[in-house]
Amino acid sequence: MTASKYQPIIGLEIHARIATKSKLFCRCANEAGEIKPNTNICPICTGMPGQLPLFNEKALEYGVKTALALNCEIPSSARFDRKNYFYPDLPKGFQISQYNQPIALRGKLTIFLPSPQKTGLAEKTINITRLHLEDDAGKLTHVGEVSLVDFNRSGTPLMEIVTEPDLRSAEEAKIFLQEMRNLLRTVGTSEANMEKGQMRCDANVSLQVTKADGSKVSTPISEIKNLNSFRAVDKALSFEIERLQEQWEQEGKTRAEVGKVTVGWNPDKEMTFIQRTKEETHDYRYFPEPDLPALAIASDFVERLRAELPELPLARFQRMKAAYELADEDARILVSKQELANYYEAVTKASKNAKATTRWLLNEFQAAKPAEAAWTDITESPVQPAQIAALIKLIDAGKITGKIAKDIFGQMLASGKDPAALVADMGVEQVSDAGELEAICQAVIKENPDPAAQVRQGKAQAITFLIGKVMQKSKGQANPGMVNQILKKLLK
Repeated sequence: MTASKYQPIIGLEIHARIATKSKLFCRCANEAGEIKPNTNICPICTGMPGQLPLFNEKALEYGVKTALALNCEIPSSARFDRKNYFYPDLPKGFQISQYNQPIALRGKLTIFLPSPQKTGLAEKTINITRLHLEDDAGKLTHVGEVSLVDFNRSGTPLMEIVTEPDLRSAEEAKIFLQEMRNLLRTVGTSEANMEKGQMRCDANVSLQVTKADGSKVSTPISEIKNLNSFRAVDKALSFEIERLQEQWEQEGKTRAEVGKVTVGWNPDKEMTFIQRTKEETHDYRYFPEPDLPALAIASDFVERLRAELPELPLARFQRMKAAYELADEDARILVSKQELANYYEAVTKASKNAKATTRWLLNEFQAAKPAEAAWTDITESPVQPAQIAALIKLIDAGKITGKIAKDIFGQMLASGKDPAALVADMGVEQVSDAGELEAICQAVIKENPDPAAQVRQGKAQAITFLIGKVMQKSKGQANPGMVNQILKKLLK
């Protein structure tokens, strides 16, 4: 694709399940995961006649808190609307959403992208159009020619977060979604686990085409529905961008001619497929929800929630980068998961060595992680921050070498044992006794007369060979700095 001719224009609609204990308009449990079908249900969330919704105020609190973290404006009032459409998993025949008066407007979220020069990270701000509350539909499972309906999900509380079309590639969209997940988890308003269906998104994508005469036109918009993993977002958008380009080159139809179509994503075939021409707003026949009053959002309520916000990922990135002299990419990795950032700061506080902490958590961990381990990062391992700090202190105190430390680290990850205990069990404490080291060095010089003679003749690089022999003879336990000094003294 020629970047100057085709520019992807992407916006996301993110649906995040709010982490309340009960559903949005009833008191059924709001649970995710493997639950027996149709057990967390009641007459309200299954749309039985004559039932009235009971609003869950905690959902409003979590929604406003998320909106504040996204720098949104919070209006003084909001209201619910009925979004009318028929589908087997929608028992009421309508969804209770917010169309005209959402709880939040005009926000933003900063993401970090690889810089074009590959010299660090570039910041980009993605604007948020709105954040509103709505209840979720049930879940359909297709078995052969039969469709089974599970209403456990029906009525669960959702935040829908709608972005402006500010994203320009599939990679940007994936990074934005990852940053959104991190923010939701940091604020504590959603677990945002895509594998458990706690966060999913629809992606709207079109191409801005620059024609040969310099004029610009837009292709039809494709709305890719129900993307439920970061990989799906990346792959589906990449495929659809290519498809839109091919369609334009073959048909040349603009958005004004076709409008918007809904497409699905087939993860097995890794391709999109046309579902239907997209409904317009009037097709849903929105009207105010008659069974719920307008929401009054008091300023003191908003300010209380603002005061409760934790340190957000962007602020933490900036603080940790400055405090620990981190490279952009290292800081980004650390703050991408709240637990990892907390772990890092705990190790650094105890070890008083930020540089070593960065190396052990971000570099050495990947090499030492047991192949059979089910966990993926250090925070899930059996090793506690205090144990990593103790390992770093052993190195800094000269009690173990860097090579031995790597072996011990691997044992720590496999067993969860303390490093001091492993040093004792393995008998690998570093030898720093000058007399003992001098005896080993004299033996090595005697066994390797030619390299020793080269050092005496001024060929300094030959001493590296002798240091290696000393380390070999001491089984890696000799203090390499002291060995270097002793060899130089003996070979003057």
